[in-house]
Amino acid sequence: MKSTRILALLISLAVVTVCGFASSSTVVAKEPLKLLLVTGGCCHNYRFQAMATEEAFRAAGIEVKWTIVNEGGNGTEAMIDLYNDPNWAKDYDVVIHNECFAGTDDTDYIRKITKPHYDGANAVVIHCAMHTYRSAKIDDWREFLGVTSRHHEHQSRYPVDVVATDHAIMDGFPTDYKTPMDELYIILKTWPNTTVLATSTSEKTGEKQPVFWTNRYGKARVFGTTYGHSDDTFRDAAFLRTLVRGTLWAAGHPEDVIRSTKLAEAVSVVEKPDASKQ
Repeated sequence: MKSTRILALLISLAVVTVCGFASSSTVVAKEPLKLLLVTGGCCHNYRFQAMATEEAFRAAGIEVKWTIVNEGGNGTEAMIDLYNDPNWAKDYDVVIHNECFAGTDDTDYIRKITKPHYDGANAVVIHCAMHTYRSAKIDDWREFLGVTSRHHEHQSRYPVDVVATDHAIMDGFPTDYKTPMDELYIILKTWPNTTVLATSTSEKTGEKQPVFWTNRYGKARVFGTTYGHSDDTFRDAAFLRTLVRGTLWAAGHPEDVIRSTKLAEAVSVVEKPDASKQ
């Protein structure tokens, strides 16, 4: 417990001090933002990523009432109990999906997730959520995400080119930005209601791949990013700012509120946590 508190403090200090989210950029809301974070599965340090996400919102001055569900173990298949309740999403402004269960393909189970979103549960989808339910024969989850992806390329520091320069989420994004070491997901399809916000270029093929986007799925607003593999990405000031802004957009906040979450000026530096994956 002591190490967990120290880790949380280190993340908080780094985000506040280096990212410049606090003070004048504080976002004032009438009520706390109600966020559900669904996380777990294969291949990533989900405990650290959840803590870093929480601290980014706190440092931005955004009051959040969090519910975090980290279930399903660390394999590639799981069917978690949360989704058995038809009203699992009704109490939240935004559901953040940061899970990785590529091998789960049960149609009825997947539609327990997508139907509440189609009916209006707003969402943020991060990294391996794009490969979650990858084995499914139905397209419901992929249409919800706004993109279809089945594989990724190697890790590198990828430049990000903003294509929607007037969008509130990307306002002020640095023109010379490169990611921390992260994976480039190959996007096979962007769905009709998807708006690409930014791209990165494959070092193998030279083709541009969407890396930040928005989507409309039924009544839901969806913000997505394929980045988020490494701990260093979740320490990165520009990534965290974009994640916060994307969540505010998904929640339906006005553009001036979204833009008031100021752009960070540098990458935060924190001692590496326990590398154990959860």
